[in-house]
Amino acid sequence: MNYRFMRMIVFFDLPMETSKNVRDYNAFRKYLIKQGFIMMQKSVYTKLIMNNVAGIAVKKDLYKNLPPKGLVEILEITENQFSRIEYAVGDGQKEIVDSMERIVEI
Repeated sequence: MNYRFMRMIVFFDLPMETSKNVRDYNAFRKYLIKQGFIMMQKSVYTKLIMNNVAGIAVKKDLYKNLPPKGLVEILEITENQFSRIEYAVGDGQKEIVDSMERIVEI
């Protein structure tokens, strides 16, 4: 199988006006974390995916778990493009793994 590592980035802007909105927001955040997404910013989460086929499966599941209100945007880029992110404001985050090594889970 050919592995072409991709990065899926999910941006969301959800209403926080009612207690139901807050519950929906928290449920969506917990869903993302449970699915392996990592928070980049408050409403920006990212996940490493192996290839386009895996990306389609992740996206399909994501559509099933969308909150009823608000805006959710999905962007897929290659891992090489993602590795060229430049941090322009403030101190750089010290916990970032800056490596092109392959990840192997056993």
